Amino acid sequence: MKRFALIGGAGYVAPRHMRAVKDTGNELVAVLDPNDSVGVIDSYFPESDFFTEFERFDRHVDKKRRKGDAIDYVSICSPNYLHDAHIRFALRNGADAICEKPLVLNPWNIDGLEEVEADTGSKVYNILQLRLHPALIELKQKIEENQSDGRSDKGKAGKKHEIDLTYITSRGRWYFISWKGDDSKSGGIATNIGIHFFDMLIWIFGKVQMNIVHLFEPNKAAGFLELENARVRWFLSVDEKSLPGDVRALGQRTYRSITVDGEEIEFSKGFTDLHTLSYQEIVDGNGFGLNEARASVETAYAIRNTKPALMRGEKHPFV
Repeated sequence: MKRFALIGGAGYVAPRHMRAVKDTGNELVAVLDPNDSVGVIDSYFPESDFFTEFERFDRHVDKKRRKGDAIDYVSICSPNYLHDAHIRFALRNGADAICEKPLVLNPWNIDGLEEVEADTGSKVYNILQLRLHPALIELKQKIEENQSDGRSDKGKAGKKHEIDLTYITSRGRWYFISWKGDDSKSGGIATNIGIHFFDMLIWIFGKVQMNIVHLFEPNKAAGFLELENARVRWFLSVDEKSLPGDVRALGQRTYRSITVDGEEIEFSKGFTDLHTLSYQEIVDGNGFGLNEARASVETAYAIRNTKPALMRGEKHPFV
């Protein structure tokens, strides 16, 4: 049984991590969050120690380490801009870090974490759960097979798959008052809600060769990515007004679509246990580390630091 600590226990994604710790047969022994709305802990680990001040949490973790009862893993669900500091805290306390997306906001932060890994011998893992989704694993295998045997024109040299990515997840006014609405803290919409899609696309279709931004606003963003084996038109939004009319008519507030060569990829199901599966992989000595996280961090960083250019690249239909 491994001992876990959790930073960011009051956040939206924290219960998935608590469940993952429990379902993999391990123990959550300490939780930190400045917000004390953490009653969800009772559903998983009611005996866990809880702290609202980092200094007391730090002292507790250090005390356990000195007494030979060290934390094995620190799970990090804090705001995006704090991930880098909290990962370093974990490593310097002799624990491996398990961090939600985005791992960090800036590519050079990964370079620094590689140095801390080397100094401490501890590891950093990023939750990239779409890489574990059965439908997406199947798609990756299909793409690789087509490229290797030429069964599809899209798999032959010089031909690239045509992809449209659309993700709209409506958010209320609170979103822009919270840290998520502050680009310096969240990285903006492309980082906050888009980075796991960018990781998935790069994982399946290869490295980024061209990155053009058509739109970058507080509530929506869009652009064009050319990958080694694909051309991607993407659109992300937290604005309910972006929803297609038929979706809004049904009272739905979320719309997700990925088409490859005009064919819809259905992966709306199968998400329930992906965090648990991620944790099991990590505890078993696998998991996705700094190298796997780098490409999507670089892509999202480039998007928020690129001036929109509407006349370049192919625009998404929603732009």
